Amino acid sequence: MARNIPGEPYTRVSVEEANEMLQAGNAFAIDVRRKDEYEHGHIQGAKWIPVDDIIPRFAELPTEGKLLFICAVGARSGLAAEYAAAMGAKPDRLFNIEDGTPTWIQKGLPTSYGADASGYPD
Repeated sequence: MARNIPGEPYTRVSVEEANEMLQAGNAFAIDVRRKDEYEHGHIQGAKWIPVDDIIPRFAELPTEGKLLFICAVGARSGLAAEYAAAMGAKPDRLFNIEDGTPTWIQKGLPTSYGADASGYPD
């Protein structure tokens, strides 16, 4: 169940909730792991921006819709959501998929491997 923790500028969601949001449209997955982690499996269509690049590449994030950050276990994605909030993204747009990518893959949700054809950096 989606939940907010006082002091966090984002909402925590499960992989199932995130998948529903992505399927409904107007939501975007941002994978903040290392390149090798991304290539070993990621949300289908996810944009790859490593957590340390969220601030310098903030302009690459969609300006409308929900931003769903994901990493391996929810720590880096939470930090990425905090960075986005610090850069001016409204908290109601920010979500941390706290289960992480391994859980996403394990549950059989839409996954891509390698750099895929999403047009994101190599």
